[in-house]
Amino acid sequence: MPREVVCTENLTPWKKLLPCSSKAGLSMLLKADRLFHSSYHSQAVHIRPICRNARCTSISWELRQTLSVVFDAFVTGQGKKDWSLFRMFSRTLTEPCPLASESRVYVDITSYGQDNETLEVNPPPLTTYQDVILGTRKTYAVYDLLDTAVINSSRNLNLQLKWKRPPENEAPPVPFLHAQRYVSGYGLQSGELSTLLHNTHPYRAFPVLLLDIVPWYLRLYVHTLTVTSKGKENKPSYIHYQPAQDRLQPHLLEMLIQLPASSVTKVSIQFERALLKWTEYTPDPNHGFYVSPSVLSALVPSVVAAKPVDWEESPLFSSLFPVSDSSSYFVRLYTEPLLVSLPTPDFSMPYNVICLTCTVVAVCYGSFYNLLTRTFHIEEPRTGGLAKRLANLIRRARGVPPL
Repeated sequence: MPREVVCTENLTPWKKLLPCSSKAGLSMLLKADRLFHSSYHSQAVHIRPICRNARCTSISWELRQTLSVVFDAFVTGQGKKDWSLFRMFSRTLTEPCPLASESRVYVDITSYGQDNETLEVNPPPLTTYQDVILGTRKTYAVYDLLDTAVINSSRNLNLQLKWKRPPENEAPPVPFLHAQRYVSGYGLQSGELSTLLHNTHPYRAFPVLLLDIVPWYLRLYVHTLTVTSKGKENKPSYIHYQPAQDRLQPHLLEMLIQLPASSVTKVSIQFERALLKWTEYTPDPNHGFYVSPSVLSALVPSVVAAKPVDWEESPLFSSLFPVSDSSSYFVRLYTEPLLVSLPTPDFSMPYNVICLTCTVVAVCYGSFYNLLTRTFHIEEPRTGGLAKRLANLIRRARGVPPL
């Protein structure tokens, strides 16, 4: 979520779960200042039970840790796409983890031709691996850290990839399935949630399972649900809707939609914003409220046929990359999270009312208290002295009013 703050303390306990912590193996690259200055990073811990036998009379627990990091080599490399382990992590690989049964590094060298006129990989790979990943044939260089020939005599492995000539600025290939989500409308009363499902496959249509979980304070109007493809109505083959309950559970909308080939399918539904209690607002209500992304699940057909391989021979590779031995591969996508504004009361109004009330009460009470506590005396007018009397006699003689 955009509101989440990067916490460096999340990395320390995560590294302590590794067999060699950050002392040896691939975990040596986990330097906090380099990871948290990357363009994107995500770390997770997965725990699941695994049956020990066919009857599953006894189980074992599997702990799987994943870390995804994205570096923008074009920006950090001053317009060059060259990269190396030391440039990205400020460290290199010196030794494998003694407790590891497998420790490998896979480098995508699909553009690495036999003539080696485009890319230069250093050190040259001893073995390569080819497979179909998400419908595209990929070639990977494999570096086995347990192989003594990989780490040289200096006990230092710094993988480097250099472009011999500037690569052409070609747009990356568009996946067969991708989606976008946005909120439309004006004002703070009603709006519309829209999801665009893109099927860029040239000739194959496939179904997509769309799952939406919408908070209860966005009251959906199910009768306004529309699904259109190529300007025509596309009726879902399956719809499951569970209405929300205020302050108890969100809306649940699940649909199975058939996406035609080379099409854009739009799923839209209107909603009304609810009024919250003043205690239910976040500390920064004017920032908005987040709506969880939509989840897309589909078996996307592949253009490239996968080669028959024994997946059990490379369990590490199959666990890292979504390989498949069929003509389709499973994809689960998440759209963007939405930020929706709700009717927000003026939280400064109580402060203003208190200040105004206190001022008025202070002025009124001060005047009333002054009247109650002050003593008033009537002073008799004083008669003038001898000089004043003589002056009045002279003024009367002159015809002037007395003092």
